[in-house]
Amino acid sequence: MQMSRRSLLTSLALSGLMVGAGRVSAQTGLQLHVYERAGCPWCARWDKEVAEIYPRTETGKRVPFRRVKLDGNQALIPKLADPVRFTPTFVLMNGDREVSRITGYMDEATFWGLLERQVADAMKA
Repeated sequence: MQMSRRSLLTSLALSGLMVGAGRVSAQTGLQLHVYERAGCPWCARWDKEVAEIYPRTETGKRVPFRRVKLDGNQALIPKLADPVRFTPTFVLMNGDREVSRITGYMDEATFWGLLERQVADAMKA
């Protein structure tokens, strides 16, 4: 028996794999899933440099983000085009479909440049 999308998301939230109240934007239908692991120094750097301001940016208002912890039951993580091997990995989703991804985090400027281009491309499609 296949689990419904709502049941899957409920299971993820209850199991602690997904953290945060990120909702899919009614305006764009897009959401950014941020895959991370405990102890990841690049995840911590992204948190320090971007996570706090993200919801207040224009991109953040159009494309909310949701954290996905990779430290739990991997079977409960939604299917993606390819597995997440490195953290942080930022997956731009349109509903339950992966649109694009950014693997790794170098710095704030690189992250914003890549994300804004991917969001613009997704909105054209």
